[in-house]
Amino acid sequence: MLVELYGLAMEASGVTLYLWSPWRCTALEHRLFEAVKAMPGVEFETAEDESRLNISDSKVWRQAVQMFERVLKGWQEGAVEGGTERRAWRWLLEADTDTNGYDTQSEKTCFWGFVRLAVERGGPGEHEKGEDIDLNGFGVSIWREEN
Repeated sequence: MLVELYGLAMEASGVTLYLWSPWRCTALEHRLFEAVKAMPGVEFETAEDESRLNISDSKVWRQAVQMFERVLKGWQEGAVEGGTERRAWRWLLEADTDTNGYDTQSEKTCFWGFVRLAVERGGPGEHEKGEDIDLNGFGVSIWREEN
């Protein structure tokens, strides 16, 4: 399947969305997960300490990215109108591998996507205070194409 994320495209065997330790996750992490969970073509799994959504179709992945955008743009626009708070979000992608194609946990290498929020507070004449918040309870794994 073709996985595209804002111009970065790769062939992958599938994508898995994770919600780790759901009882500790923020409401925004739950909203991201639940928005995709309700889509047709998404397989839901639950384990002792996490919930997973599996996607194996490019079309469903594109719809999932649109759902992420809707939820995150809603959060961004939820800042108090006319106030001094500004919100932004971005994707962080990471991966680690050895020369044999395995990560530090001896799992097959994959790309991970995480969401980072930025909240800036301050107004005219005030010192701006910025804060980055990583959504550590929500992650996206893009699996490598099997040979």
